[in-house]
Parts: sequence; structure tokens; C-alpha cells
Amino acid sequence: MSQPTPQQLLDSLNWRYATKRFDPLRRLDAETWNALEQSLILTPSSYGLQPWRFYIITDETVKAKLPSISWNQKQPQDCSHMVVLAARKTMDAEYVDTYMKSVIETRELPGEAVEGYRRILVSTIEKMETHLDWNCRQVYIALGQLMVAAALLGVDTCPMEGIAFSEYDKLLGIEDSEFTTVVGCAVGYRHAEDTQADAKKVRFSASDLVVHV
Repeated sequence: MSQPTPQQLLDSLNWRYATKRFDPLRRLDAETWNALEQSLILTPSSYGLQPWRFYIITDETVKAKLPSISWNQKQPQDCSHMVVLAARKTMDAEYVDTYMKSVIETRELPGEAVEGYRRILVSTIEKMETHLDWNCRQVYIALGQLMVAAALLGVDTCPMEGIAFSEYDKLLGIEDSEFTTVVGCAVGYRHAEDTQADAKKVRFSASDLVVHV
């Protein structure tokens, strides 16, 4: 497996920025999008429970409705793919069993091999006062993975918390489901006239942010 060099990784991360203006005429090809979609699916999660769902909006009629529920921002409409990352509101033993079944089938294990792990998971989620806060934190892992994967492929992104979550839920038809919108991420290619593309990154120094122990 070929891997980017440390410098190539840093170059990609320095190239990345929160794109303010997307080129509405450019769209991701199927191979590139599939790789990014797989990066979402491959996101690690606590205990492997994957308490999320990803809604991908590409229909132009639907995208045209997004600025009005996104603080009048144009990125959701002009980008190639608008990704809405949603979290599972609750989890229970039944959900854990669904996950355990997948573990057994994927790794070809006998049921008793995962029983101890199952008990730990059920006990953990039953002790939580709320599942949504924890699940939302898991969703942000997926957001970060998506943006890094996109940067490595030369694809632009813009993470978006400035959206009306309940209105997105209604648009997606999930207001009464077990999922709720947490954050959005516009994916596409920067417009040649996006003035933010060349803005210098403002970051605190390593000595301010990193402590070696």
C-alpha cells in the first residue's frame, strides 16, 4: 500500500481550508465520491458502535432549498455533495445485538466469543443519562475523517454548524426517526474567485497547543 509522505500529508492539510465559495459547475466524479463515502463508513467509533447516519444531498432541487435553512449560506447549494451527518438519539440492548451480529458474521466468530463484550456494551449504554451527547461527539470524528480524506484527494470541504438542525431534519424526513442532524459538510471544488483560498492559516504555536510528557 502506497502512503503519502509526511510532507505530502502536511501539504494537503495546509492546502485545505473552509471553502466559502464553491464552483457550482464542478462535480466530483463517481470514483472520487465513492472513496470519500467509504472514508465515512470506515470512520472509527467508540466500541465500534457507529451511532450515526450520513445523508448525501446531490439533487439540485433539494439543494436549492438549503441556503434558506443554512443562514443564507450558498455552499450547500453550490457544492457537489452536501453531507449531513446525523447522530442516533438513543441506543439500547437491541442495537448492541445488531452490532454484535455484524461482528460475529464479519469475523466468523461463535456467539459465545462476544458475549462478554456484549455485556460490557449494554452495561455502558444503560448507565448513560443521555446517548445523544455522546453520539454527537462520535459524529465529529467522522466529520474530521471526511475532511482529511477529501484534502488528500484534492477535494474541498466546508464544515457547517450554521444550519437549522430541525429544518434539515424535516427536509430529510427524519424528524420523527431515531436520528437527528448534528453538522453538515459541503464537499466540492473551490471557486477560482474564492478570496479565502489564499488566506494564511492562523494557528497558535506548537508550544501553545502541544505538551510532550
